[in-house]
Amino acid sequence: MPDFLVLTVIADDKPGIVEQLSTVIADHGGNWLESRMAQMAGKFAGILRISIDGEQKSKLVAALSSLDSSGLQVRVETPSAEKDTLATNSLALSVVGNDRPGIVREVSQALARIGVNVLELSTQCEPAEMSAVPLFRSEISASIPDSLDHDDVREVLEALSDDLMVELH
Repeated sequence: MPDFLVLTVIADDKPGIVEQLSTVIADHGGNWLESRMAQMAGKFAGILRISIDGEQKSKLVAALSSLDSSGLQVRVETPSAEKDTLATNSLALSVVGNDRPGIVREVSQALARIGVNVLELSTQCEPAEMSAVPLFRSEISASIPDSLDHDDVREVLEALSDDLMVELH
């Protein structure tokens, strides 16, 4: 039975980072299962999950640590076992509103208060089409408790501000 590892990586952006990382993983018998990676502000960052034979695990971890000398910082974590949770319904939502300091905190606090678990979060700020006023946009994938209605999630978020629009998918 394989072991699983979760890696976080960050480096100054340049060609070949994914190739370098994937080579080390493959050379040690690891299997790249899933990942999210992006370039932002001159940095390349990512998170990925891999499987590895238990006997190869320590050698792989050592090889990943040695990448630091080439400017690629890799942190290795062993995921905890899947936990049963009351939040079993999935929900995808889009949030759009005028940008302001603290908007991510407001949205995340409101979701946490009603028991919504954020699984994936993507945010960006861009000028509004007609006015060029900065708009905050967020795409959120979440799990919600069985006892919570999707409309309750929308109402809680829209109550944060008159200009906040929430779409559920």
